[in-house]
Amino acid sequence: MIGIALTLISLWYGQNHGLLTIAASEEAAEVDGLFNIMMTISTGIFLLVEGILIYCAWKYRRKAGDDTDGQPIEGNVPLEILWTVIPAIIVLGISVYSFDVYSSLSGVDTHSVQQAPIAQTSQSSVSGSAIAATLPDASQVKTANMDISIPLAQRKPADVIVNIMGLQYAWIFTYPKTGITAGELHLPVGKQVQVNMTASDVIHAFWVPEFRLKQDAIPGRESVFKFTPNKVGDYDLICAELCGPYHGAMRTKVVVETIEAFEKWQQEQLVASKENLNQALAINSRNGSSATFLNSHSKHMDIS
Repeated sequence: MIGIALTLISLWYGQNHGLLTIAASEEAAEVDGLFNIMMTISTGIFLLVEGILIYCAWKYRRKAGDDTDGQPIEGNVPLEILWTVIPAIIVLGISVYSFDVYSSLSGVDTHSVQQAPIAQTSQSSVSGSAIAATLPDASQVKTANMDISIPLAQRKPADVIVNIMGLQYAWIFTYPKTGITAGELHLPVGKQVQVNMTASDVIHAFWVPEFRLKQDAIPGRESVFKFTPNKVGDYDLICAELCGPYHGAMRTKVVVETIEAFEKWQQEQLVASKENLNQALAINSRNGSSATFLNSHSKHMDIS
């Protein structure tokens, strides 16, 4: 009866703990399932161990007037084998299950990586947004050995591809299909997203709790993973790896919106980029042709 009660309590609490945030991606169900199983097992072990401790403390407590020692116990080989084998089986099972979930989320062989561009910038002399200006175009970051490492069933191209660059202390998002670069991550709901991510200086970590995603951004290496957001809303993207004195401020927004709103945002970004280019051209044209501009400085350059 005690065993049945412990099992029922563990199963109930493992599914009703309420410790997780809302699930906002299709892949979150796999992570939640793993977490629920771990909570079920952990609850059962906790209740069993604490129950035995409390029972033994009461059963073998010192009684009034009894100053004798307890009966010496030299060991129990079958019992020691039992409490060694059972935890080993549990840990092995959870490890295999965890690796399977992680592999399904990443979609690639984690040992198959390629060198990614690194900004050759002195971190001690340049910081913040100044580093961003020296970064290589994130749209040029290529996927790592996709034809070899991704299983055949997963080789379907993603609906949206985003190249992410992490740097102290910001995230830069580039959409290679459109050339848009932004400081916020905008995604259409219900569309599969492929992320190609690297870092320019130190290790950062991409973490969106509602997506159940946490992946390191490593300088010189590319991390590739896929997910499908399924709930419209604004979510926090947090750096989960200590990356410097302003690590706590390295966060931004992930905006999951309808397909129409996402397309409208893309058009706004393209228009804004075009306007910036036109302003630059206008300023240059007011200075005259390039030859005229250079002529005015030729005497300082020893050019006749």
